[in-house]
Amino acid sequence: MTLIASLHLAKETDAQALVEAIGASEALDFPTAATTEQDDKSWVVDIYFEAQPDEALLASIVRDVLGEEAGTFVVAPLPDEDWVAKSLEGLKPVRAGRFLVHGSHDRDKIQPGDIAIEIEAGEAFGTGHHGTTAGCLAEIDRLGALYDYKSILDLGTGTGVLAIAIAMAWHKPVLATDIDPIATRVTAENAALNGVATLIEAATAEGFGNPVFAAHAPFDLIIANILAGPLIALAPEVVRHLAPEKGTIVLSGLLVAQGPSVTAAYEAEGMKLARQGEMEGWLTLTLERAS
Repeated sequence: MTLIASLHLAKETDAQALVEAIGASEALDFPTAATTEQDDKSWVVDIYFEAQPDEALLASIVRDVLGEEAGTFVVAPLPDEDWVAKSLEGLKPVRAGRFLVHGSHDRDKIQPGDIAIEIEAGEAFGTGHHGTTAGCLAEIDRLGALYDYKSILDLGTGTGVLAIAIAMAWHKPVLATDIDPIATRVTAENAALNGVATLIEAATAEGFGNPVFAAHAPFDLIIANILAGPLIALAPEVVRHLAPEKGTIVLSGLLVAQGPSVTAAYEAEGMKLARQGEMEGWLTLTLERAS
């Protein structure tokens, strides 16, 4: 069961400062945090946990960042609701590089030259409207003009939007994996919807011990749009499955404050930071093997 910790604040600057501090907290395992503006121009900070968080530690971080009078987080179960569908209500198509991510109701927004990816609200993360996904799409568009990748992994595929983007733009096969069987089902459905089902292998796999990875490795390109904690923990295995001579890793799902910790984990495995980009407060890192 997912838990949500929420704190109401008056100022956007306070909300952003708190999100950065919490997102960079190794003690909290680098949780996902977000800010939302309210109708009265106040702000709510929400943090998502898969287990009961250390509320004393949360309170300590709030005090350190905002002082004694800032209040405390309220922790409660996340209501059982289709949050992807909810988040898409009223959203417009999103452009990232040559890609246009849209719902079926916005097909008329497609322009000549667009690589249009149709993703409906569903049960898995990765609609293109989130800054991490859009940042990855922009980086995919850039890398495609520079390199000819042969073996590609989309780790933590969600709705499959990144794998679909690669298949549509590059006409290359992609292994798209996720620990959630719902995500891999949604990925397969979206791949078929976008006409690239033959190029995408969607596989449910938890950890690199699954034989599907060995069957496709080494990978020239690995994209992982997940969370900072798992990205750090997976660094040795991700790098081990990368092509030994030339290989690229694109990482996202990160707040800006989490970038140094994630980068350090991959540098310790022989990678170097080649590029980083920020979109809507979220960071995308591109790493290559150090020479």
